[in-house]
Amino acid sequence: MKYNVVHRGDEVSIQLMNTFHDLIQRNGLVHEETNPDIVLSIGGDGTLLHAFHRYKEQLDHIAFVGIHTGRLGFFADWKPDEVELLAQLMGESARQNDLRVVKYPLVEIQITTQQGIETELALNEFTLKGVDATLVAELHINDELLETFRGDGICISTPSGSTAYNKSLGGAIIHPSLDTIQIAEIASINNRVFRTLGSPILLPKHHHCDIYPRPRQNIVLSLDHVYMQRNDIVSIRSMVAAGKKVKFARFRPFPFWSRVREAFIGYDMI
Repeated sequence: MKYNVVHRGDEVSIQLMNTFHDLIQRNGLVHEETNPDIVLSIGGDGTLLHAFHRYKEQLDHIAFVGIHTGRLGFFADWKPDEVELLAQLMGESARQNDLRVVKYPLVEIQITTQQGIETELALNEFTLKGVDATLVAELHINDELLETFRGDGICISTPSGSTAYNKSLGGAIIHPSLDTIQIAEIASINNRVFRTLGSPILLPKHHHCDIYPRPRQNIVLSLDHVYMQRNDIVSIRSMVAAGKKVKFARFRPFPFWSRVREAFIGYDMI
């Protein structure tokens, strides 16, 4: 089994990487940066998002696992003092040729301009915001007009991203086994003149959402941690990515709802 490490760049993460290299190679795994079977992220959820985008063209055969060097993350669920156990379990998995994974859905974004269509993937969320003025855009669901949006922006998240920016917008927390995307408004304008639905929307796979911003509007797009400013967008289509999922290696049970409880509620019982 081949592996690579992506780290945050701080001293703690670099030390952990060096320790892991030593431990994992004793367990028979081979270091391979270009075409690994498993990618270890050392840092936080942001580091794992960086790793995802680095290897997003190889999702069919790569699994991810994360060690967090700060607060517990939803993707990086191993602690620094567990690096030896993780290396041991990875070695056992390689020797038995039995890598257990969970698969999470992604959101596919198709950006249409006068020059053509650009296709992107996001693990957590895609957002659309106005730069120097209120965002004005028509929102269509399955080619039917739903609303004309006016406000700060629109967030479209995956189930695994539902606990991130989406949650702060009042969106629902969605179990990542569900093939769906969630649309949440960012500070919409609602009065006698302008009206939006105002509630988050869940779309199943095979459904799509088209956003038609006002022509030549300056817009900031974000794909997870990647930002870009555009004024040439004709439309943006978002949907559950067909035939593509991200894989996370599971060397021990760590249920999603346990992560939710630990991240947002804690373990103190009344």
